[in-house]
Amino acid sequence: MTETVFTNARVVLADEAFLGSVVVRDGMISRVDRGTSAAGLDLEGDYLIPGLVELHTDHLENHYRPRPGVFWDPLAALHAHDTQIAGSGITTVFDAVRIGSDIDLPDMLTHSERLVSAVRAGAEGGWLRSEHFIHLRCELPSHDVVDHFDALADHPSTRLASVMDHTPGQRQFRSLDAYKVFYARQMGGTDETVQAYIDARQAEHDRYSAANRQAIVTRARDMQIALASHDDATLAHVEQAEADGVAIAEFPTTLEAASAAHAAGLAILMGAPNVVRGKSHSGNISATDLVAGGLLDILSSDYVPFALLQAAFLMPTRVAGLDLSKALATVTLNPARAAGFDDRGEIAIGKRADLVRVSLRGQLPAVCGVWREGNRVS
Repeated sequence: MTETVFTNARVVLADEAFLGSVVVRDGMISRVDRGTSAAGLDLEGDYLIPGLVELHTDHLENHYRPRPGVFWDPLAALHAHDTQIAGSGITTVFDAVRIGSDIDLPDMLTHSERLVSAVRAGAEGGWLRSEHFIHLRCELPSHDVVDHFDALADHPSTRLASVMDHTPGQRQFRSLDAYKVFYARQMGGTDETVQAYIDARQAEHDRYSAANRQAIVTRARDMQIALASHDDATLAHVEQAEADGVAIAEFPTTLEAASAAHAAGLAILMGAPNVVRGKSHSGNISATDLVAGGLLDILSSDYVPFALLQAAFLMPTRVAGLDLSKALATVTLNPARAAGFDDRGEIAIGKRADLVRVSLRGQLPAVCGVWREGNRVS
């Protein structure tokens, strides 16, 4: 039997925080006590919180493709990604891998397979600091997205799939004028080339999206893969998600959609960078407004891993009546439950000892130690 005692820690439970001690035996939490013990690892009054649970991060793809046209070794990309994830206090991570070819990457399956294979190899080899799962981001207007799903979904590491549609005039990009400005800046094209791009994307949507959504929803149900909707903007979008058996509403873009999703019992996920910045980068609804309205369940780091912890500690300073336990639940207990895990996400007897030591540097939470199943990983 191996035992570690964390003492003189500000222990954050699901409903309160206090100065106390946590005893870990064989990777599991065996005791949680108020007050300090005579012996153990002295945390000197620092916070001891549950390991963070991340359901949607694009960061692995960013390491794999650091520049347009540049593709890194997938295992090296995973190593860099895993190091940053664990260093940000994230002990369970769902790596979002986009599937469905497009004009920019016509051979998308090749790249997706490389990333998924790397994650599985790292997990099977036992050299990853955090526990990694696969989140398939299914781009519905793509002609081959269902084929990609079939190639990558049937494996225990694939636990989540999101159905998304980034067609101009849809969901996140409902405003065509805003879309034209955004993509003209990204693509550097003329008005004519941007319009041609828009026309082609809309034609793909009309031809493929509806049938692809139904096919992927059916397959996910059969495989017991959790489903997420993406960028719901209207009541009709939420009604469709509810009918499809969606569990998580990722990044709703309007108050109408967020309110409807909450009423339907969907877990609402928003981006932590939205909280840190105080606004959406694309001009949609503020995540902080949803927190204040009781309409936010889960935060995702999206494109900045450290933003998850940073946002959780910022929220109580921005939303009246919100304590740290409730704020941290959006990055620990709530995403764990939404993903179907009942063994992690909180400091409680019988749960996994996924733990993070946090010291405040002014208002900035600094990660000073990370343990996964009682073993220090960062």
